Amino acid sequence: MTLPTLFIPHGGGPCFFMDPDGGPPDPMWQPMEHYLAGLIESLPERPRAILLVSGHWEENEITVHTGARPELLFDYYGFPEHTYHLRWDAPGAPEVARRAASLLRGAGFATREENARGWDHGVFIPMKVAVPEANIALAQISLRADLDPADHIAIGRALAPLRDEGVLIVGSGMSFHNLRVRGSAAVAPSTEWDSALTDVVTDPDPVRRAERVAAWRELPHAQFAHPREEHLLPLMVALGAGGDGAATRDHASNVLGWAVSGYRFG
Repeated sequence: MTLPTLFIPHGGGPCFFMDPDGGPPDPMWQPMEHYLAGLIESLPERPRAILLVSGHWEENEITVHTGARPELLFDYYGFPEHTYHLRWDAPGAPEVARRAASLLRGAGFATREENARGWDHGVFIPMKVAVPEANIALAQISLRADLDPADHIAIGRALAPLRDEGVLIVGSGMSFHNLRVRGSAAVAPSTEWDSALTDVVTDPDPVRRAERVAAWRELPHAQFAHPREEHLLPLMVALGAGGDGAATRDHASNVLGWAVSGYRFG
């Protein structure tokens, strides 16, 4: 069975785990937590592994993590002490990582492998919600530092065969990501941006969809929504890997005044 691909919001820092006693997150984050908690159950079958690209890892060449037991990289700042002792002990997926690297090289993308970097919070925070038992192997892949949207769609296309091999391809970012604005100042422009983004992402014509998403800077409030686009680029990979299948918005919430969406392809 062919698995869909996903673009998910990963929240802000350790937002789902701020209570030191393990209680629920702030009500603002609960719809997103509920969405993430239902991801695996929503799939047509349980994946044997996950290949995840996070908005928090960029390299000059596409890089895949081939480690068998990655540590966690606590790459957020100013949060309660207990959030720097979170655990998510899923195994790595070295064979999936090497298969991804082979597919990328076959498509002409310079690709390297490494096994030392820890999983950043774009991995372990949403996955700790989605797979709390930490019992699905995961391989992480970087963005390419030039953040070229059309090339990242092509990167996703190169990875698409993994969908038929039991691998769930996940882009982890945020559909809106401007840390300098929140509250009432963000509501109207983020809502207009979100509506426009959803329109292009869910375009029923897959060729036109890819072209319109690659031209995301032409959408209203694009630079306001993403002063720097690293949190949007995982969407490009998920879209490319999703192929010609249907594209739908399967999550919508509002946090910090931001309209935030998640998308499913294939």
